[in-house]
Amino acid sequence: MPEPTKKDETENESAPPPPEKTTPQEGGNEKGKDVVIREMTSSSDEDDTSVSTPPADGVSKPAERKDSVWSLGEGAPEESEKRDDTQRSTLFIEKPQSGTVSVGGNITFIAKVEAKDLLRKPNVKWFKGKWMDLASKAGKHLQLKESFERHTKIHTFEMQIIKAKENYAGNYRCEVSYKDKFDSCSFDLEVTESSQAAPSIDIRSAFKRREIKQQEEEPEVDVWELLKNANPSEYEKIAFQYGITDLRGMLKRLKRMRREVKKSAAFAKGLDPAYQVDKGGKVRFMVELADPTVELKWYKNGQEIRPSAKYIFEHKGNQRILFINNCTMTDDARYYVTAGDEKCSTELFVRDPPILVTKGLEDTSTYVGERVELSCEVSEDDANVKWFRNGVELSNDPKSRYRIKVEGKKHTLIIEEAAKNDTATYSVMTTGGQSEAKLSVDLRPLKISLALEDQTVRLGQEIHLKCEISENVEGKWYKNGQLIEASDRVKLYHKGRIHRFIIPVSAVDDEGEYMFVPDAYNINIPCKVHIVDPPKLHLDGLGENNTVTVVAGNKLRLEIPISGEPPPKVFWSRGDKMVTDSGRIRAETYPDSSCLVIDAAERDDSGPFRITLKNEAGEDTALINIKVVDVPDPPQAPNVTEVGEDWCIMTWEPPANDGGSPILGYFIERKKKQSSRWMRLNFELCKETTFEPKKMIEGVAYEVRVFAVNAIGMSKPSMPSKSFVPLAVTSPPTLLAVDTVTDTTVTMKWRPPDQIGAAGLDGYVVEYCFEGTDEWIVANPELTDKTKFTISGLPTGSKILVRVKAVNAAGESEPKYYPQPILVKEVIEPPKIRLPRHLKQTYTRRVGETVNLVIPFQGKPRAKVSWEKNGSPIDKNEINIRNTENDTIIFIRKAERGHSGEYDMKVEVENLVDKATIDIQIVDRPGPPEVVTIEDVWGENVNLSWKPPKDDGNAAITGYTIQKADKKSMEWFTVIEHYHRTSATINELVIGNEYYFRIFAENMCGLSEDATMTKESALIAKDGKVYKYPVYDDFDFSERPLFTQPLVNTFAVAGYNATLNCSVRGNPKPKITWMKNKVLIMNDPRYRMFSNQGVCTLEIRKPSPYDGGTYSCRAVNELGEAEVECKLEVRVIYHGVINPGEPLSLAGDNQLHSGLSFFRLLMDGVPPHIIDSYMREVQGDKTEGK
Repeated sequence: MPEPTKKDETENESAPPPPEKTTPQEGGNEKGKDVVIREMTSSSDEDDTSVSTPPADGVSKPAERKDSVWSLGEGAPEESEKRDDTQRSTLFIEKPQSGTVSVGGNITFIAKVEAKDLLRKPNVKWFKGKWMDLASKAGKHLQLKESFERHTKIHTFEMQIIKAKENYAGNYRCEVSYKDKFDSCSFDLEVTESSQAAPSIDIRSAFKRREIKQQEEEPEVDVWELLKNANPSEYEKIAFQYGITDLRGMLKRLKRMRREVKKSAAFAKGLDPAYQVDKGGKVRFMVELADPTVELKWYKNGQEIRPSAKYIFEHKGNQRILFINNCTMTDDARYYVTAGDEKCSTELFVRDPPILVTKGLEDTSTYVGERVELSCEVSEDDANVKWFRNGVELSNDPKSRYRIKVEGKKHTLIIEEAAKNDTATYSVMTTGGQSEAKLSVDLRPLKISLALEDQTVRLGQEIHLKCEISENVEGKWYKNGQLIEASDRVKLYHKGRIHRFIIPVSAVDDEGEYMFVPDAYNINIPCKVHIVDPPKLHLDGLGENNTVTVVAGNKLRLEIPISGEPPPKVFWSRGDKMVTDSGRIRAETYPDSSCLVIDAAERDDSGPFRITLKNEAGEDTALINIKVVDVPDPPQAPNVTEVGEDWCIMTWEPPANDGGSPILGYFIERKKKQSSRWMRLNFELCKETTFEPKKMIEGVAYEVRVFAVNAIGMSKPSMPSKSFVPLAVTSPPTLLAVDTVTDTTVTMKWRPPDQIGAAGLDGYVVEYCFEGTDEWIVANPELTDKTKFTISGLPTGSKILVRVKAVNAAGESEPKYYPQPILVKEVIEPPKIRLPRHLKQTYTRRVGETVNLVIPFQGKPRAKVSWEKNGSPIDKNEINIRNTENDTIIFIRKAERGHSGEYDMKVEVENLVDKATIDIQIVDRPGPPEVVTIEDVWGENVNLSWKPPKDDGNAAITGYTIQKADKKSMEWFTVIEHYHRTSATINELVIGNEYYFRIFAENMCGLSEDATMTKESALIAKDGKVYKYPVYDDFDFSERPLFTQPLVNTFAVAGYNATLNCSVRGNPKPKITWMKNKVLIMNDPRYRMFSNQGVCTLEIRKPSPYDGGTYSCRAVNELGEAEVECKLEVRVIYHGVINPGEPLSLAGDNQLHSGLSFFRLLMDGVPPHIIDSYMREVQGDKTEGK
């Protein structure tokens, strides 16, 4: 811990450069050496520093040189000045205050900074003086702490000094900075009753060190020379050894002297770095000028010195001399002389003559509390004398318990009330000697006049403990063995022999065993304090009438704060039934609260619950109303009261139970009857119980449902309404016209409505009324689904008005009126055939196509229709004729070429006749052309000619297609298509090749099925010698059928496709037929037969046991036939294979027919994937059976 620097008076300097200020302390001999010490240790505000004192062993640690006086002496003051010039803003809300602590005691300085406007923690530094940063000194005796309170947003910074020493006293500073904001605060620390510090020695003793034994001197030691020649790491050791208290000031002066040691052009010889003189003596300063004409001035602490009786100036050639007569302590200062722009400075130290102790101290014994006086006499009046206790200097501070009295040469140390710890060795020291004596303070026997009494205190009331002992000694209070310190809450009083302990407002934690222990005595005075507090329920957080609302299904955990000392017992009850600590409704008790817990609250849990508290101080009770609210019950199924094209109107009743909260509204959903997806229709609550859904699809069945909503939530949906279908009536029928009129009937016809809608069309209603009346008569009591109706029973000659309505599930449409009255009288209408336009020219169809012709006609009454073909009656076995009142139909299912011809139609009405003729032409593909001949061959060209085909397919020949084939490959290639002539020249043939040609005829149905090929080939010969090819007989590849791979007996699994395979060869290609049990298989969809490259396959689709038997394959060509056969067994698997090698059960009725292993079944041709599939299926069946 560094030695603090005392806050001293300020030294001001103002003079020519460099400017320095010094305010000397006046007082001469009255203050003696104390004045000298203050002068030597004083510093300006900007140069206020601290000195680091080494540990007690006197060894300075090199690691701490960075904080040494020398290294920081240059920069720290300038930085401090710069810091003071910056703009300051107040950051402290609580500044550290000056304080006093006893030696060995602890003290804490607190600074608080508000962080309300700060984004991060501010930077805080603690200094001793203005240069020593205490962060590096933290350790056993110094601790720096910081904390932050989130609620108040205040940073708290603490500096705690532990087991303070006397040299810790001095001026301290706390600085806080945040970005561009800065604030600082200075405070003082005073340490009293020093115990283990070396006595402070006057600085003048540094020039002449004496032994503390009286009248024994030691050769003078020049401390300046020691400091100048010593290593900087030895400065603190020298200061401790020679008692230098203002080491910082001495080093500054030494530093200035060192800087000024330089050659000067004005001074041939300058002043010495320092001068020493005894008080009352005379000192001589001499400089030698290089130029005697230069004006020279002398200064003391920056003030110019004028000639006087005290200050005498002499000139001897180039020498300039200043004499200072009768030196006093005020002459101890810095002096410098200027010559032009240069100056030379020195330091003058004035020493006091030594003071001798003429009468020493005497050993003394006394009792605690007695007055003690220790006296000595010195050689001079009012001399500066220092008192020490066990080597630690005692100060004459008014707050100190030690008082120093000076009467001329007599000096007395007074202790008003001696304490046990005052036993020590006391010494007095002067500059010329010292004396010491031992003081022994003993205790008187202690008696207890008034002991502490046990107390029972109500919570919040005052605790007052009082005891009285026979001696006026300090003591300590303990609670449950723990020391109690005085605080804002705990007051400790000591007056004479009476000790009191007071807590104005008691708390629960104050209960315990208390004890007072007088200092220095092995005795204690105990008592017990018992705190009681009546129980109390704190229901401030509950609602009106102590009502607590919980949603049904949720867990209620109602925590009621309670208080009381001792902790009260808690009882919960509902009616006459107590609530236990287990079950769905239970009570849980804690030291400061009680909880009522309801798991999955139900509506029946609503009601009052009583809580009761009891302890020895009383009881408290309260009723708490639990209200369980829930979503409402679902409404009843809605009713659909009206249905439109895409809308409906629905109503419903409110739910029987609103869940304890008013109904806020309803949500409506709908869905298609066949769907499971409901759609929300309103996104804002419907306040009414009626709603009109819209935008539905006509003809689709819908259902609707309703949700009730309260403040808790939404109910379950209501039951769906009965399904309904939005429907709309159709538009009126169209094209209402009179079909026929007789003497008693009128036949009306019309077309269906343009818009029928999703409801469809159920039928029509025909109504009529007689002209001149408004009474409409329904002609058809039952709906007719036809678009023609005959109104019968009408009087001949009357006139009627007719209208028709379309009817569906939505009702009747608007009526369609016939625009004018109809006379009921038969009218002859001459026949007229309305032949369609496409039948007015030849009607062409291909062979095999269907002919279906509808020819409308008109004519009334009772028109007669007859048909003829080429002048002969039509054979109705080949051609179907169907006649109606308005049209006739001629129908041929499969047309043949023989059906071609002219068809005559005749319509007769009485004597009136109308005729029409229809020309029907049935066409087919033509036959091939007749003989094709090669007319000429030249170069690369061949000329062909042919005759048209005999059969043109009953259609004109539209062209020919010519193909060529090389004799070697006989692969045909088309040369010319759609050629119209009967002769053609083929060009660009390959020389050396021999070609065949063939020709197809073409008509509107396509190419002829066969082509006519040239009998001879055309050789495209090379020029020159003609090569005659040898003639070879064609090889005969003919062969009767032969099976190269026969059928193999195999097994099939019922339900899975099975195949039988074999291979055959033969030329010409044989015809393949399959038989089962010697019966030919034909046109059976359960069998499919394939033949590819001689491989014949019979596929049996999903065979059953009845498909088993002998299958044979027969191959036949013109040279012979061959046949192979095999046996197929179809087996039904009821119990499958679990593992390969396990037998299969292949019989019904739960009986085993045979045991086939997986391998045997695989070798018999059963595909592996079928066996594997059955293994999984059977395994699944067995698992379900278990």
